[in-house]
Amino acid sequence: MNRSIAFFLFPGFQLVDLGAMTVFDLANTEYGGRPYDLRTVSAHGTPIRSSAGATLETQAWRASDGAFDTVLVFGAADPIVPDADTVALLRAAANGARRVGTVCNGTALLAPTGLLDGRLVAVRAMHAAGLQKRHPAIRVDPERVWIRDGKIWSSAGMTASIDLALALVEDDLGEEVALAVARRLVLYHWRSGADTQSSNLLDMRPKSDRIRTALGYARRNLRLPLSIDELAEQVHMSRRHFTRTFRAETGQSPARAIETMRAEVARTLLENSALPLDTVAREAGFTSTEQMRMALVRVYRQTPQDLRRRPD
Repeated sequence: MNRSIAFFLFPGFQLVDLGAMTVFDLANTEYGGRPYDLRTVSAHGTPIRSSAGATLETQAWRASDGAFDTVLVFGAADPIVPDADTVALLRAAANGARRVGTVCNGTALLAPTGLLDGRLVAVRAMHAAGLQKRHPAIRVDPERVWIRDGKIWSSAGMTASIDLALALVEDDLGEEVALAVARRLVLYHWRSGADTQSSNLLDMRPKSDRIRTALGYARRNLRLPLSIDELAEQVHMSRRHFTRTFRAETGQSPARAIETMRAEVARTLLENSALPLDTVAREAGFTSTEQMRMALVRVYRQTPQDLRRRPD
């Protein structure tokens, strides 16, 4: 098996988005036999300058070269409005591919081709309203990290390109290979398509390693009771010292932080699955649906029913 992947670049692309290339490169090593043939492609085959100033050599895309298995379109730091020639080129490249992915503002480049019409696509929240206004036929989601809708895969960009690439590898080579790549990348968390761009863990921003470790332990074990004593023991602190330090660094008590993380998990499950409410509550670590409801109202000012009825 050899799958060719075209990384379609435009001036001003962001280097961090190309973390996706590393995912496929490592997948070649983990799987053996180099299942992926990686190509950096542009409209004219000239060196393409990134937003950081580094340039990357590219080859020109030509229909005569044959179709790529996968075409990934990378946007720029600032959205680009493609001209007619670029739209035609991207339409031809995408039509010939088995699957097509967009990274960050790559959706703004691919949207004029019409290939995204009626599709649900992930977009960074800061660019979502503008894209939706310019292309009302597209269904824009400003919250999800990445989305698959048929042959169209999309991500919010930046580090989300890595999550998307891992999902593509899993689709091709299986979960075991994708997990091996994630471990080699030393990822703390491989985000699924149900994860959101916002993160309560990120918002807390604790200063010390001990409190960060406690939060990480809690996030991985939300289905456990997670008492303050247990968290304090994990980081070798007394209950009193842990509680005082936790509040000083995060602005909230350990119990409220855990409730917020559980509410975030419950919200994701409610919005992106048809699981019964009691199952959602259990998966998020709540002892009952009523406890989950109270937490969701406190954190998001929405009931489970409100979140489940959220329109696409």
